Amino acid sequence: MPEVLVVDDSKVMRDMVVACLRPYPGLGFTHASSGLEAIERLSLNPYDLLVLDLNMPDIGGIEVVEFVRGQDRLRQLPIIIVTTRGDEASRARALSAGADRFMTKPFTPDAILSEAKRLLEEKRA
Repeated sequence: MPEVLVVDDSKVMRDMVVACLRPYPGLGFTHASSGLEAIERLSLNPYDLLVLDLNMPDIGGIEVVEFVRGQDRLRQLPIIIVTTRGDEASRARALSAGADRFMTKPFTPDAILSEAKRLLEEKRA
């Protein structure tokens, strides 16, 4: 079963992401409420997709992306950034750090589901 790690300091947003991705058959979900918790979970468990906020109180999303891309075991993990920061500098920084997709809030359920499907299918190929 593909496992998705959903990281956001807002429980409502984590629940919303999970609700949007739930139509994808067979996905399992793990939540993390901070960048530090995400790094701890990523260090201990395998995941197939990371959905990550940029703005968190301890370790930010960019630093989590840099951590993932710096680990041999995690280097191929697909990452979707979901953030309120819609500016081009944030987008460029996230993609430059190694994120695969960058989406701004509010997003549509179809948009995030479509991106997740595409990344999970690319990973399987």
